Amino acid sequence: MVSLSSISKNMSGTPLFTNASFQIFPGEKIGLVGPNGAGKTTLFRIIMGEVQPDAGSVSVQNNVRIAYFSQSVGDMKGRSALREVIEGSARVCELSARLTSYNDALCDPGLGSEEMETILAKMGDDQIEFEKLGGFEIETNAKTILGGLGIFPDEHDKPLEDFSSGWKMRIALARVLIALPDLILMDEPTNYLDMETILWLEDWLLNFKGAILMTTHDRDFMNRVVRKIVEVAAGSVTTFSGNYDFYEQEKSVRLRQNEAEFNRQQSMLKKEETFIARFKARASHASQVQSRVKMLAKIDRVELVAENDEMSIELPEIARGSNDVVVIRALSKTWKNADGSDKAVFSGLSATVHRQDKIAVVGVNGAGKSTFFKTLCGLTAPTSGEVIVGPSISMGYFGQSTIESLDPDRTVFEELQHKLPAAKDAALRNLLAAFLFKGDEVYKKLSFLSGGEKTRVILSHLLTTPFNCLVLDEPTNHLDIRSREVLLDALDRYQGTVLLVSHDRYFLRQITNRVFEVDHGRIRVFDGNYEYYLSEKIRLGSMQQVMRAHPEARLK
Repeated sequence: MVSLSSISKNMSGTPLFTNASFQIFPGEKIGLVGPNGAGKTTLFRIIMGEVQPDAGSVSVQNNVRIAYFSQSVGDMKGRSALREVIEGSARVCELSARLTSYNDALCDPGLGSEEMETILAKMGDDQIEFEKLGGFEIETNAKTILGGLGIFPDEHDKPLEDFSSGWKMRIALARVLIALPDLILMDEPTNYLDMETILWLEDWLLNFKGAILMTTHDRDFMNRVVRKIVEVAAGSVTTFSGNYDFYEQEKSVRLRQNEAEFNRQQSMLKKEETFIARFKARASHASQVQSRVKMLAKIDRVELVAENDEMSIELPEIARGSNDVVVIRALSKTWKNADGSDKAVFSGLSATVHRQDKIAVVGVNGAGKSTFFKTLCGLTAPTSGEVIVGPSISMGYFGQSTIESLDPDRTVFEELQHKLPAAKDAALRNLLAAFLFKGDEVYKKLSFLSGGEKTRVILSHLLTTPFNCLVLDEPTNHLDIRSREVLLDALDRYQGTVLLVSHDRYFLRQITNRVFEVDHGRIRVFDGNYEYYLSEKIRLGSMQQVMRAHPEARLK
């Protein structure tokens, strides 16, 4: 269906990949993985024809329809959400207009019999294609997809200008899905989606008959959807037949084999070079020496494959603090709506956060999780009730407002210097290197950083400052899978208390021992880990999609 043959691409003089080849066959579900900056988005753009490779070729079979969901949604305005999605099926809209024109032409009383036969033939062909593409159900399907992505009927006719950038991303995703193309290219489709929406999208993609090539930082999402991995790393493109877990295992095996083969060859080369150096001056060994020199000149050298750099987080010693880290009593929060009416975010919450708790705060987008965190940290006052922070508790907070508060005119180094004024320059550079800011990268302006890089800047401060309670609102957003796992390891080793919001199920399963669920204006406490929370939701029948997302739960 799509074939990339021996393609090479340089970006600003740096080779992204060289002599890369892979194919996409009908119906394949493929994960595209690799570190940030390796060239994944460039590969998408090459397939779309937006960027040309420096060498090699891209072949797309005739009539193959490709749709591309990217993180850049463009200037979305001038239509309602529903109309924007319907317009995503350009071919359906084109056929609909043509069918209308045929009907108009057939109403002409002066139409001749030959012209009528020609129009009816064209109309029949177009109507068959229109039906095949779901044209008769296009509006119903658009509404279904919007609802699945969390945009409900009362918002379908809202103008695009009234939606935030995160919700526009959902509309752009719906616009791609409605087209039902032969191949969907998806660049981080799970960003900005809550858990319920991620589960819906998983099911949709699993039932989709076309092919998918996607990147995502959600390990569970990739494991469930894809059956083939294409890795872009270290200037090459490598294919693995399996999901993400298989890819990790297979890559580890290949790295060990590469190291063993490299060491064997290096040992052989050393022996041959020692022989040549020892006997090159002896006439009696001249032919042997020349033979070995020629052999070494022809041999294919094994290159040692370097593993990607990873963050290396060294945690500081922290004060023990009190056993009751935060006591919450009858806590309520109400916002004022634009019309002056009250909107209750949550009410009547009473709970205690204990020392060394690792609590997942879950709930759909807009349920109040971020407001709850800001109330705990004193960033917004409760409407009623109280938050009592225990003695000797120091809180570190990460959230969207933290990212927005970064001074865009500062460099990475200046930002950390501002946060840690007592630290020496050498210590700051070592700390930034541990968070993958090396060399001149420390002098990059914050305004030019990606979301993942800004997250790493903030974490470099939070995780190396001796806070004994961390409140983390979606710290995994924009981090790639490897960086998420390094963060997971750090939080697992962390001796303090953690409250976090994340839509990464793998992350939550590995770390949490309690769950606070924000739902319908209240917060419910589950005194067990994330698996216990899922089992309780299934038992109570209040989260049917959990069964599809966690089929292993049926066996429990």
